[in-house]
Amino acid sequence: MYRCALSLTLAATCLVAHAQTHRPFPATAMRGELQITQFPDARLNGKPARLAPGARIKNEVNLWVPPAGLTGQKLVVHYTVESSGLIMDVWVLNPAELANKPWPTTPAESATWQFNPGNQTWIKR
Repeated sequence: MYRCALSLTLAATCLVAHAQTHRPFPATAMRGELQITQFPDARLNGKPARLAPGARIKNEVNLWVPPAGLTGQKLVVHYTVESSGLIMDVWVLNPAELANKPWPTTPAESATWQFNPGNQTWIKR
């Protein structure tokens, strides 16, 4: 029993440690500054934006957080938008992810850059 509990603790620690380095992001994820004003309203890169009804926000260690808990904070994030333009997925970046540059901030940039999903890097063409 003790050995099993120790193994589960070690596994959980490894998962958290991995989450603190790099998470896999889709090629459609853009980088920006997000500020939740009053859910579902927000500011994205200084412009008014809105979170989708099913929006998911994950913190620096990849745990889901309610948007109301982030109200007023300016956060550097990766995000995706749905076809209607609403913000769908948000990942608050940890220091290792912040250091991963360059990362596109607009769809126009991502269309002209090349994404390597294996090591989560972008190359400007």
